[in-house]
Amino acid sequence: MAKITWISGLCGGEKLCSYGADENEGSLLGHLMMRKQARPAIDSSISPTAGVARNGQPLSYNRAPRPELAPWIARLYYTKVDAPDDYRLDCGLFNETAFFRIQVKGDWRAETASGPLRHGREALYFGPQSRLMPVSVTGGFCSIGISMRPGTCHVLKGPKVADYMDRIVTCNALGMDGDAMLARFDAEMAPEEALCTLEGLLEEMIVRRKARQPDPLTVRFETALFIDPTFTIKDFVRDCGIEQRQLERTVRRDFGLPPKQVLRRVRALDMASHLRGVADHSEAETLMLRYYDQSHLIREFTEFFGMTPSQFVERPQPLLTLALESRQARRLEALDRIEPGAVRPWQHVLPLAARAITPGPRRCRFPRAAGIPGCRDGSHHPRRSPPNWHR
Repeated sequence: MAKITWISGLCGGEKLCSYGADENEGSLLGHLMMRKQARPAIDSSISPTAGVARNGQPLSYNRAPRPELAPWIARLYYTKVDAPDDYRLDCGLFNETAFFRIQVKGDWRAETASGPLRHGREALYFGPQSRLMPVSVTGGFCSIGISMRPGTCHVLKGPKVADYMDRIVTCNALGMDGDAMLARFDAEMAPEEALCTLEGLLEEMIVRRKARQPDPLTVRFETALFIDPTFTIKDFVRDCGIEQRQLERTVRRDFGLPPKQVLRRVRALDMASHLRGVADHSEAETLMLRYYDQSHLIREFTEFFGMTPSQFVERPQPLLTLALESRQARRLEALDRIEPGAVRPWQHVLPLAARAITPGPRRCRFPRAAGIPGCRDGSHHPRRSPPNWHR
């Protein structure tokens, strides 16, 4: 009986290619061929100051934190986009981590779990998203943000991540001096100056609250997600030598969702990055083979993004693409696939703001999670080959 596997260079439509091979013909993957991927739509009305990717998608200036802050901070970004004053950009955001965002410029609207939100210049806390959050902005805009690693809010004794899932609140509402934070920024700041300022604000908070590093189990789970989010929860807890209930409690606390839902979200975000052309194209087959078949992909993707893969490609998604690109850059750097600050697979050249930054020494962003039973072999360590886990 022939083995059937599917794969596609998504997505000029929902019709995917299938290939069959006899069991004796060896590895089926070697016979897979990809159709040319459709070029994702571009919004020609906007002009990002950090430039565009090879396929014309907008880019932000984003980078890793300083090494001493890496246990708490995932990524920093600076986005400035020019647009006509009366132009309304309708898009969305989908982030798996909590953010502090300084919205320096723009008339913003968002559909949150708490209802519609409208704001202008404001310092905001964004909880993680469980699915695409509709967001629009009128006119040109400038946004500066810092993404916190899972577990950071907990060790900072800050907002409970699960309570703020799909929500946005002002920093003032959290008891922080959002006005003072906002006063440190303006739309004419150089990108690196703005990021250093924001980085310093969070560093002050870490020192003032004497925050320990996030839970080693959370770190190990995050690392495994970056390597290959197709592992089973049963295998993960067995390798860690813990009970499944312990993992579920920890992941819900630090990621805001149950472990299986976190896995599904990561797969959807990686696929979305591929469809927008801001992922390493050499991973295309691997990303698509995370889904059983065409209907599985379409069903999962539609649940998270509210549209099919082909609709996702056919519509401009500038705000979402900016977030996806930053996330993929962090992922490739964390897995030592690219050097911090190096040209990414989807870039022509480094953005101007990044050329003056000299990358620090090569380092592993996710050190072995000491203190967890079963972690001796480093099976979830990014320098090792990913475990051969399947559903």
